[in-house]
Amino acid sequence: MTIRLVLILLVGATSLPAQIPDSIARRVDSVFVAFDKPTSPGCALGIYGAGDIVYTRGYGSANLEHGIPITPRTMFDLGSTSKQFTAMSVRLLAQDGTLSLDDDVRLWIPELPAYPKPVTIRHLLHHTSGLRDYLTLMWLRGINFDGVTTAGDALSLIVRQRQTNFEPGSEYLYSNSGFFLLSEIVRRASGKTLAEFARDRLFTPLGMQQTHFHDDHTMIVPNRASGYAPREGGGFKLSMSGFEQVGDGSVMTTVEELARWDRNFYQAAVGGRVLLDSMQVPARLTSGRTLDYASGLVVGEYRGLRTVRHGGSWAGYRADLLRFPDQRTSVAVLCNYSRSAPGRLAQRVADVILRQQLARAPAVAAQPSVAGTQVARYIGTFRNPTTEDIRTISVRGDNLVIDYGDGEVSTLRPLGDARFAVEGSSWEVSFSSPVSLVEHVPNQPPATFVRIELARPNARDLDAYVGLYYSDELDIRWTIARDTSGLVARIPGGDTLRLTPTVRDTFVGGGVVMTFRRAGGRVMGALLHAGRVRNIAFARVTGQ
Repeated sequence: MTIRLVLILLVGATSLPAQIPDSIARRVDSVFVAFDKPTSPGCALGIYGAGDIVYTRGYGSANLEHGIPITPRTMFDLGSTSKQFTAMSVRLLAQDGTLSLDDDVRLWIPELPAYPKPVTIRHLLHHTSGLRDYLTLMWLRGINFDGVTTAGDALSLIVRQRQTNFEPGSEYLYSNSGFFLLSEIVRRASGKTLAEFARDRLFTPLGMQQTHFHDDHTMIVPNRASGYAPREGGGFKLSMSGFEQVGDGSVMTTVEELARWDRNFYQAAVGGRVLLDSMQVPARLTSGRTLDYASGLVVGEYRGLRTVRHGGSWAGYRADLLRFPDQRTSVAVLCNYSRSAPGRLAQRVADVILRQQLARAPAVAAQPSVAGTQVARYIGTFRNPTTEDIRTISVRGDNLVIDYGDGEVSTLRPLGDARFAVEGSSWEVSFSSPVSLVEHVPNQPPATFVRIELARPNARDLDAYVGLYYSDELDIRWTIARDTSGLVARIPGGDTLRLTPTVRDTFVGGGVVMTFRRAGGRVMGALLHAGRVRNIAFARVTGQ
């Protein structure tokens, strides 16, 4: 058979052939050229046709200290890509009649506070519960992610929260608390830990012999990749975690074994067709608005083709499993480097193997000149008056960038009509007028930010905030102090956050927004927002 005929079959079939030709393989390999060397951490790639392995390869090192290369049998932590396995486990229990997705979560976890509106299992599956994210809560409590925490630690912190971020069902806000609680529900409903249940009902029946929920940080895992992050000044450093709670993450697997999971979405050997289809039905808010988040899976599209996917990020591990169900084609990218961006890598692989089925990529407009008045009108600081979140637009080199105040700065790529794509994400921003920025995030309504002039408190003004502040929901005291550069927040055992003033009594820094509260003109407390956590109250300690 000629190469030309093979290529026609490759791009024209409903699923990929048994293996891809060398010419296509070389183009796929070029996507990972930055990692394809023994001195770098990297990625494992799996390309599947209806769950059958079409191509696998490893790029880079699984362990830099011992010079062990990544192979298709290298074990990786999937991070949040694990959520689909948790969702499947819960839906199997619902199919068994053991529980209902519309059960009040307190039926299974009665120690959870009785919120004004019940939180249901379905809310947990869809990130519409409003429960504060426990990983963010742990960070705010000074818990280091490279340490060891247990399911009991996570549960005790979640049940301390006396209010939700919003009324359950009314909004979407990604929350790891929901999927961790699903693991607890599986344990209490089935009498087995999630690791045991998934082994017996998912992994063993599918022949995924090495795949497991990693709920014991002392467990030896053969062929496990170490996680890495960039070291300041160059090179790499270890980035690992001893967290033992599961449900929101912690599945360990290989690109070879993931093919068996992918195959089940076509063959439905475990769960059956009705259950697997139900996992891919997007959620709907009480307002009637439909999300693209289903049950541990995101339903969307890429260049005109329908997709079902989920990414993952934990410690130095990154993952993405991208499925094109109509083309019966999937791409899995598992990495051990925190800057690897596997979602983008998976899409670039799809660009190669589905080249003729994908819609033409949109033309990228030329970046406006940094000297032009068009760019200058966008520069400034913008505040969301509802959440107090801040976005700062500035110029770096030849690019317009957006700063989220948490150490993350992203380049803005122009789309035309005052619209910009946030590089490395599916977010967009637009400018509705010279004084307003509108943020467009999947699953959420547009959020408007208004341009502000930053407050400029003097040293005496800043001294009014200095003191100790206690949060009962976090059970921790923060120290607010002043140094020569301004105000800082010190988390015992954790980070020190540089606080920058925005409007009167409100400061941002390190991913948090603190709005100080006054009584009789004196600062008596603060209200804190931190992304997936809203409205944490701090009271100023008496005598401060």
